[in-house]
Amino acid sequence: MPELVETTDPEGVDYGWVMQTTFVLTIAVGAPVVAVLSFGTPLDTWNARLSFAVRVGAVVWVLVAVAVYGYARRTTEEPADQ
Repeated sequence: MPELVETTDPEGVDYGWVMQTTFVLTIAVGAPVVAVLSFGTPLDTWNARLSFAVRVGAVVWVLVAVAVYGYARRTTEEPADQ
């Protein structure tokens, strides 16, 4: 087993965790949301499909990112000396 090269002990919010979790949840939540919302939308061309997916995906990404950051901030223990 190779030796561990580096470890981190972040103070406050662990932004690496926030970014990774946002990425995974955006895909897990965003794909079904885009699929469901696309049923009622006429998407005749590939440009229309791409534009629709980007617009809906961007909204999903922002909402997920804010929620994940809020969760991380709420559950992070603050140092006792503050």
